[in-house]
Amino acid sequence: METINKKILLVEDDPNFGIVLKDYLSMNDFDVVLAKNGMEGFEKFKKDNYDVCILDVMMPYKDGFTLAKEIREKNENVPIIFLTAKTMKEDILKGYKAGADDYLNKPFDSEVLLMKLKAIIQRKASNTLADSKQFEFTVGNFHLNSKLRFLKYKEEDSIKLSPKENELLRLLALHENDLMPRELALTKIWRDDNYFTSRSMDVYIAKLRKYLKKDDVVEILNIHGEGFRLVVKKDGNE
Repeated sequence: METINKKILLVEDDPNFGIVLKDYLSMNDFDVVLAKNGMEGFEKFKKDNYDVCILDVMMPYKDGFTLAKEIREKNENVPIIFLTAKTMKEDILKGYKAGADDYLNKPFDSEVLLMKLKAIIQRKASNTLADSKQFEFTVGNFHLNSKLRFLKYKEEDSIKLSPKENELLRLLALHENDLMPRELALTKIWRDDNYFTSRSMDVYIAKLRKYLKKDDVVEILNIHGEGFRLVVKKDGNE
């Protein structure tokens, strides 16, 4: 997942820890703005657009929970990660109720934070893409009209797709040559992510593979543990 130019608001009242964390994230290609307390954090948030907010919970003047509520009033969708030295269940639940997307207890492994950030950014990008209004796609030698649920190969007669076949192929086409996360399809199409819906999706993937096998430049790959990838090869390559 590309992180270059992804902007993070880091609000941390420990100056040493804040600088170290900012430098670490900057080395990993994030654009980081550091604020030393909740009041300063909210002022910086109002003046710019951020891809993720990382908020310390225990801060003077304004704690992380209060700041998160204020951020949510301005932007319902920006992901929020809380950092805290407290491990009480009540505090963790309070954090999620305040709008947290994730929670890390101090001290934490910086690589774990990095992975969480990349996962959140991937999920946000995928959800934005999935909500797009595009309904016509060219996939190799296929043409998909997801509004009418027609899949056409070259000059052959169109195939009428079932609703779930259609939605699944549309999501794959939106992510052409990129990962389509398994959880995205399950929540968008099946409205649930469990063992049975996951097995159901595998059946539909198998059906789509049968339709697409007419074109040797098109293939649906299984990315183990993550999702699927609709690969369209160009000039013999992906």
